[in-house]
Amino acid sequence: MRSLLAGLAAGAAGTTALNLVTYLDMVVRARPASTTPETTVRKTEELTGVGLAPQGPGSDSEEASNRRSGLGALLGIASGVGVGAVYGLVRPKLSGVPLPLLGVGAGLAANVGTTAPMAALGVTDPRSWSGSSWVSDLVPHLAYGLVTAAVHDMITRPR
Repeated sequence: MRSLLAGLAAGAAGTTALNLVTYLDMVVRARPASTTPETTVRKTEELTGVGLAPQGPGSDSEEASNRRSGLGALLGIASGVGVGAVYGLVRPKLSGVPLPLLGVGAGLAANVGTTAPMAALGVTDPRSWSGSSWVSDLVPHLAYGLVTAAVHDMITRPR
């Protein structure tokens, strides 16, 4: 139970690191925020038949757009904390693996955990991404993984 809770906390810290690196990249390169989280929410709405707008304004209303934006961000947080929880569960079984390698693994798991559903829904196709798109996606996820691994080990390390 301790490792699971440490994983949840570590995943939250890793998510903060991912957001930090992402927003710094946006500042440095003056690039816009990704719209894939909102598009994923919209595709999910279409598949489930559940809309985010009150009956009057419709699916293209400002209210629905704001809800998609918020829900997209919340799904990212949930994914980061969820991957952290899984990391917490498997970490005790990987005692011989070096921490940097564990961090890279956690970062790649988080990357796949967010990109695979988007690809499955047809929101994005990683096979068509440019090199800069891959860097924009992988670097923040590696920061996530390294912070998640380090924080988990700091929390669970014997005193």
